[in-house]
Amino acid sequence: MPDPLTPPTNHNDLPGTTTLHDAPATDDPAPQDTTRQTGSRPLATRRPGSYRRLFSVPGARAFTLGNLLARFPQGMFSISAVIMISGVRGSYALAGAVTATGLVANAVVGPWTARLVDRLGQARVAVPAVAVSACGSLGLLLCVRFGAPDWTLFAAYLATAATPNTGGMSRARWAHLLADDPDALHTANSFEQAADEFCYMLGPVVAAFLCGSLFPEAGTLASVFLMVSGILVFAAQRSTEPPVHARTETSRTPLRVRGMPPLLLSFLATGGIFGSLEVVTVAFADAQGHKVWAGAILALQAAGSGAAGLVNGALKPTGPADRRHPLCVAAMTALMTLPLLAAALTGSLFVLGGALLIAGMATAPTMVTGMTLIQRRTPAAQLNEGMTLAVTGLLGGIACGSAVGGTAVEHWGPTAAYAIPATAAACALLLSLYGYARRPGR
Repeated sequence: MPDPLTPPTNHNDLPGTTTLHDAPATDDPAPQDTTRQTGSRPLATRRPGSYRRLFSVPGARAFTLGNLLARFPQGMFSISAVIMISGVRGSYALAGAVTATGLVANAVVGPWTARLVDRLGQARVAVPAVAVSACGSLGLLLCVRFGAPDWTLFAAYLATAATPNTGGMSRARWAHLLADDPDALHTANSFEQAADEFCYMLGPVVAAFLCGSLFPEAGTLASVFLMVSGILVFAAQRSTEPPVHARTETSRTPLRVRGMPPLLLSFLATGGIFGSLEVVTVAFADAQGHKVWAGAILALQAAGSGAAGLVNGALKPTGPADRRHPLCVAAMTALMTLPLLAAALTGSLFVLGGALLIAGMATAPTMVTGMTLIQRRTPAAQLNEGMTLAVTGLLGGIACGSAVGGTAVEHWGPTAAYAIPATAAACALLLSLYGYARRPGR
């Protein structure tokens, strides 16, 4: 939860490409049989906010289905590994250390994998990368099952760092297909954010059910099967794959694009919200004697975000994304005070659930607008790398937020610890305002 070629300052300035900023509005009068050119693919004119028209793009349904299958296990892997290791080895400490190592490794390796995707193409990199990741998960399973030394668990799970950013690859395809239609791209980005929430909301539930009802390794096996089969379907859709753009000697890391550092730091702060919110909510539910409900309460936050994402995609965005982003973060910051107020004033787990549901409604619009800015500021030759850097920021924020949230629970108690996600949201707001002041072209 990205930097320009020189002389162009973003990928929409490349020759033969209509910029997102200057694209004609979708409500311009046009005959029904009029077509627009996106790259080399003619696309029928679409009205904004129509998911049905969005998925009428040739090949869109097929690559979306494959990507969803490959992306769903992202919400399953960690909980599956924790249940499997703790169930067989009897150590939650070992399970947590192994999964944390995999998370950090993925944050480090992810941008390099994305850079290869940009240089060589999605299909050529994603399939072997997923094969390496699948071997790592299966290796972990075998090490756990047959009593291998603890260090082998870490070694095996490190291979899962090769997992490509499937959500980023899907967004890159939409950016390629809808390069001349910013309203339709807004709808596509909103759908992708809702899909992320869906995967992270239901993935842990499915994993826990499989591991609990069948055997401890069931969640890991199902995750590997879904990931491999999904990426094969996704990679087979070559007609929608973005073209490879040659990098030049003047190509720089997306981190050096004007306006990108504060934007990526705002993703880091947003990840801090998610990480701290999860730890504090589990602690609060435990203090109320209802720890078993913690997952369901957290799912309400994801449900609110997913629903808001779909509604956001059906609406035509008003104003430039540079201006919308601070407004969205400001709304997220204001709503993130609700869990603190609910916990402090009522102490009720059910009221907290309602507060999280409402607070989550600002998350998806914020993420969608942020990803839109990432796409606009990153050149086509580095688009996957740019979006993966944003995800890396989110992962780093989640890790930091979890650590800070846990410390706050220990020292302040779970109720007061809800100040941590509210503070992280305020930091994201300050960074977004600074990023607006440092936006390109100002």
